[in-house]
Amino acid sequence: METKPSVIFVCGTRPDAIKTAPAVLAFQKHANVVDTVLISTGQHREMLAQALGSFGLTADVDLEIMTPGQTLAMVTSRALEGLDQVFEKRKPAMVFGQGDTTTTFVAGLAAFYRQIPFGHIEAGLRTETVWNPFPEEFNRRAVAMFAAQHYAPTEWSANNLRQEGVDDSSIFVTGNTGIDAVQMISEQAGPDWYSDWTGRVVLLTTHRRENWGAPQQQIARAARSLVEAHRDVKLVVAMHRNPVVRETLVAELGGVPRVELIEPPDYAPFVHLIKRSSLILTDSGGVQEEAPSFGVPVLVLRTTTERPEGVDAGTARLVGTNENDIFEAADAILSDPAAHAAMSRAVSPYGDGKAGDRIAAAALTYLGITP
Repeated sequence: METKPSVIFVCGTRPDAIKTAPAVLAFQKHANVVDTVLISTGQHREMLAQALGSFGLTADVDLEIMTPGQTLAMVTSRALEGLDQVFEKRKPAMVFGQGDTTTTFVAGLAAFYRQIPFGHIEAGLRTETVWNPFPEEFNRRAVAMFAAQHYAPTEWSANNLRQEGVDDSSIFVTGNTGIDAVQMISEQAGPDWYSDWTGRVVLLTTHRRENWGAPQQQIARAARSLVEAHRDVKLVVAMHRNPVVRETLVAELGGVPRVELIEPPDYAPFVHLIKRSSLILTDSGGVQEEAPSFGVPVLVLRTTTERPEGVDAGTARLVGTNENDIFEAADAILSDPAAHAAMSRAVSPYGDGKAGDRIAAAALTYLGITP
């Protein structure tokens, strides 16, 4: 009996899981012609499992690499060794990774070493320097050198790849799988966040490595000033599990009236929290894409963004990490209904919710598999 070819999807963090899930589900529609395997490196193990569960998925293989205080070198070396062993045993026809995490870089490298075609989901995002965001910008640039297929979410990201000399025939503008994911979840019933609060909710998420320390302190202080200036605002801080992040946020915002420090919600409840918000302050790439789907203005707490489409469209604004700059930008939106409405009405540039199907179609064609 002839064995079906298999493809492997690798994820390691919560954003990986969320944006990988629609592509995995799209491939599972073709189970009669291809086996789909999902691997977790365990880079952020608990948060990843939560996110996958929102889509009814569990990892087929868990490398369990996560250890307390792990360094980038530890994550890289342990994931590379673990994935190489899996690839040797399973001999996939193609491997897929999403975005810019260390897991994605290592999955691509392990596939490259074994000369297995690699499909890069959310390809072509760029900032001006390889050092910011760190190490993500290096990861995504490195993967572009050897990927067999590049699934660019927008024409802007596709053009970045073309300018770097990537063969145009390997580039596919698919939309962003994050929009697929957020649309799937938003259709499900969810919690009625802060139904007893008649005022506005401002959501804060911050976790990026380049913002640890002093930048995060300034972010937190700006958010505190915002609450003090607007008596009808409740600030909800979804805290990342990293203790470095938590220490700063608790020190600056713990015990402040109308500030709630909460555990990071599962993905499905988090989507409904986004919908409840009037304004979002974030350094997350995924939230920059998700919030415009619900008309929620976003202030990006970074000095650069690899997602300028949202800024160009008016759904997001890049404000950096200076305390005064953050407060002034947020205060202006909360104080001026016209300014808030202008950002709320801007059209999201990130896709129509069909990216997963487009990725599956491109990859199956590349592999010579007829759905």
